[in-house]
Amino acid sequence: MGLIWIPVALGFLLRDSDFAILGGVTGYQSSLWLIGLVGKTGTAIVLVFTLIGILVFAFNMPLELPKRPVADEEDAVGDTESISELQRKANARSKNGTVLEDKYNTVEFSVNHNEKIEPDPIAEKTPELPVEEEDDDPFLVPSQKMASDEIELTIENSASQNEPEPDSDKPVHFTIDTEFDPTLDLPHYQFPTLELLDDYGTNSNAVSVQKEELETNKNRIVDTLANYNIQIDKIKATIGPTVTLYEIIPAPGVRISKIKNLEDDIALSLAAMGIRIIAPIPGKGTIGIEVPNLKPEIVSMKSIMGSEKFINTKYDLPFGMGKTIQNEPFIADLTRLPHILMAGATGQGKSVGLNAIIASILYRKHPSQVKFVMIDPKKVELTLFSKIERHFLAKLPDSEEAIITDTRKVVRTLNSLNIEMDNRYDLLKDAQVRNIKEYNVRFIERKLNPLHGHRFLPYIIVVIDEFADLIMTAGKEIEAPLTRLAQLARAIGIHLIIATQRPSVNIITGTIKANFPARIAFRVISKIDSRTILDTGGADQLVGRGDMLLSTGSDLIRLQCAFVDTPEVERITDFIGSQRAYPDAYHLPEYSDERDEKEVDFDPGMRDELFEDAARIIVATQQGSTSLLQRKLKLGYNRAGRIIDQLEAAGIVGSFEGSKAREVKVANEMALEQFLKDLRMDDKNTDY
Repeated sequence: MGLIWIPVALGFLLRDSDFAILGGVTGYQSSLWLIGLVGKTGTAIVLVFTLIGILVFAFNMPLELPKRPVADEEDAVGDTESISELQRKANARSKNGTVLEDKYNTVEFSVNHNEKIEPDPIAEKTPELPVEEEDDDPFLVPSQKMASDEIELTIENSASQNEPEPDSDKPVHFTIDTEFDPTLDLPHYQFPTLELLDDYGTNSNAVSVQKEELETNKNRIVDTLANYNIQIDKIKATIGPTVTLYEIIPAPGVRISKIKNLEDDIALSLAAMGIRIIAPIPGKGTIGIEVPNLKPEIVSMKSIMGSEKFINTKYDLPFGMGKTIQNEPFIADLTRLPHILMAGATGQGKSVGLNAIIASILYRKHPSQVKFVMIDPKKVELTLFSKIERHFLAKLPDSEEAIITDTRKVVRTLNSLNIEMDNRYDLLKDAQVRNIKEYNVRFIERKLNPLHGHRFLPYIIVVIDEFADLIMTAGKEIEAPLTRLAQLARAIGIHLIIATQRPSVNIITGTIKANFPARIAFRVISKIDSRTILDTGGADQLVGRGDMLLSTGSDLIRLQCAFVDTPEVERITDFIGSQRAYPDAYHLPEYSDERDEKEVDFDPGMRDELFEDAARIIVATQQGSTSLLQRKLKLGYNRAGRIIDQLEAAGIVGSFEGSKAREVKVANEMALEQFLKDLRMDDKNTDY
């Protein structure tokens, strides 16, 4: 098109001058033909529009006018936007095909570095993603700049459509046709922001794998295999944050078992710890050799939560564990696993892994949607989360501390969760649905009547930090209710996360393993421990410091766990704890074990001295609850339970009904005084 346009334009512009020869005979004659056809003005217009068409089609030049600059108060919000706000922007950005994730893909030892992306107004307002900040790239084509302008326009439109702000003078009215919103209990709750997390990936200490290291390891692998007369046709490397995967395709006729047996020889030649051979790699038809990097990188939790994959996820309970060997963020859904068994030696990353799962859910879920039951026999690991007790934690009604450390309370809590599970299954049965997701959808659509006992059901996540200590002290009392929860609680939204540093068969029994298909193994000492956790070897060959294997039943994935330091957890819990909360933690159903029932035996004539005071409180509030008597009369649980049983024997309250408060059978205080008067007379007659 240029070869046609340039001679014609020169022939037209220089037709009456001595330089008309620049257009050549073709250009001169073509210009005269156009002038005779449409005139001089028409020829000029044709040439101008033809030039614009060439620029648009050949160089994708934008045709729209420059946009009005964004106001200062709307710019440079920094890292103060939450994940929910980032999600809307990421959806618009994904239309442009831009992926802001840090990936290292090395094929045939040619490392593909990340493409540079020009910062735009959206990127300046978006919290830091795992991409290094770059100056304006002179090699960016105009089409990319145009795309960024379009993204800004799309986000502004979506925000105005999805989040209309009501007129400040007119109150918002909700009718019976309005869907139920559980978040309205805390309408001004703000999700944690990315600035609360540290970024370890962009510091000067993060050094990627050099080409020389790749070449050296490749040559040593090839030489070692050649020493045993094993020829390979092809080898390529994929660089991860901690290890590099070398994929080799052996020559025809080479037996895989022969390469597998050379694991120690390859480790010796590479002088590296943690060599792991995958023979073959499932679904690829190659043999993988995982070699630890000389300078492993730290995967920050900020890079996981700021990734497009985490922001755009549609999972019900999403959590980010770290990065894969392909350097991609790994995001999973707890509702699909549905329970997690985590094990590994001391100091290899179990507590950090628990914090990563908990922090991920805190960043994505409102306090009305999920509750945590935290059990910590060591008394130090999960205490940081006590600050969010009235937001996200669940406990027994008579418990003072939300973080459960006493073994007897652990037994009562697990049995209370079994009662909650049975109550939820009754609700699902009445609603004629199969799982908690369908139930909550029907409740939100107001198809279930709260007067019939229906309520919005939050997910309950039970986190146990040191499971071995509980098994050693309580044994079957812990294992029995826990196994029942693992077998049945998936459908009604109760999920278990168990961590232990003693992966022995008497701790992780076959019954427990059968109900925990998802297992996370950090570095262990022996192959026996690895087989106890994963039913296969490999965990004993990890390099430690967050290096882990995730087994989901069929797949075995090697990950580098995201690092969440204690100050980061403190900042997150302080941010959430400083906001308005519920009056108390989420109360689980009351449960009294056999020991309490034996202590409750009493003579009806020998009533507690606070019997009448308790009766007046119960009737005044019309709530037959043990926890109410504990708070009002400042009693212990056992004494309050005995008084409740005495009130039941006297006919003031009804029988125990699981998680519901007991029925109060006396209508008002006047009727109660007459009831107590008659009761005293009966006692005197009995004594006489």
